[in-house]
Amino acid sequence: MNYQGKITSRLPFAGTSIFAVMSGLANEVGAINLSQGFPDFPVSMELVDLVNHYMRQGFNQYAPMPGVLALREAIAAKAFDTFGITYDPATEINITAGATEAIFCVITAMIHPGDEAIIIEPAYDSYAPAVQLCGGVVRYSSLRVPAYTINWPEIESMISSRTKMIMINTPHNPTGSVLSAEDLKHLDRITRNTNIVVMSDEVYEHLIFDGIRHESACYYPELAGRSFVIGSFGKTFHTTGWKTGFIMAPAILMAEVRKVHQFVVFASNTPIQYAVADYLKNKENYLQLPAFYQQKRDLFVSLVKESRFRIIPSHGTYFQLLDYSAISDEKEMDFAVRITREFGVASVPVSPFYHDKQDNKVLRFCFAKTEETLVKAAEILCKI
Repeated sequence: MNYQGKITSRLPFAGTSIFAVMSGLANEVGAINLSQGFPDFPVSMELVDLVNHYMRQGFNQYAPMPGVLALREAIAAKAFDTFGITYDPATEINITAGATEAIFCVITAMIHPGDEAIIIEPAYDSYAPAVQLCGGVVRYSSLRVPAYTINWPEIESMISSRTKMIMINTPHNPTGSVLSAEDLKHLDRITRNTNIVVMSDEVYEHLIFDGIRHESACYYPELAGRSFVIGSFGKTFHTTGWKTGFIMAPAILMAEVRKVHQFVVFASNTPIQYAVADYLKNKENYLQLPAFYQQKRDLFVSLVKESRFRIIPSHGTYFQLLDYSAISDEKEMDFAVRITREFGVASVPVSPFYHDKQDNKVLRFCFAKTEETLVKAAEILCKI
């Protein structure tokens, strides 16, 4: 069948996500897949049993549009325990079908045609398309390499009467950098007494290393008062396929997000929400994660330190950047494809995370893998 009409694309420059491209290539050639960010080890059987329990108990129909109240209450309790901040489960917390849906709903609720949103690159690839679909204008600032720190003077120079949103992400995908207390204080200062809202993507909040505190917007009352804080149980509990995330925000902002959310998915998976609510009761289920993932990071780094790749410090997420400039002058995409095909290890080039495909000769590797997987991958990387 062929459509004979004319199509005017809403996203004319959008292609297939780099994650899908590199995972597809890894599957095609049978490579070790360190590209897409998903664990290859089992999910907690306790959590699986809880989901199964609620399915068997008949919790299989629509959840309330904002999410199961027990889970919203558990998130509120966790936020108070962790950050000392109070969110009303009834009006200030919403469960979403993953963090990407949360991001889309926040942007769609806030951005009107002509509004400007500041995105800090390299950035998760769903931010800009959502702004563009709303008729908004994206203003790009780049993290300063090689440490991937925010260029605050550049961001301040971008702010105008049209600026509606600033997006931050900490711990940061794809670089593994984390924001400091001074970063959050700076953001607080430049957004006070303005109409600017903040979208704080904190999906890797529990994957942070080296004794560093996760600097959430929640720690800063004035900033929290204008922020949408986004989390992901898919990242926290190794269940990326369950697509369960959440938003925390002041009631006046959340009311607008719910208007959008109800027409995107209406509600998220019911038995999973009940199961996660129960699972959160044991704090060790998330408090042990920094040590768990730091061990994997340290193992991977120790295994590749004798290679020709240069290791760029990762202080959070489950991603490790490696600089290959001493190996090749190929473009990132070309080099990533070649080592996948020729050597059998798939990574993600960082250049697609920039709107102008900035090329710093850096690849992102996911270390949320078993020790066996990491050892095999590192052995190959050391031969390149």
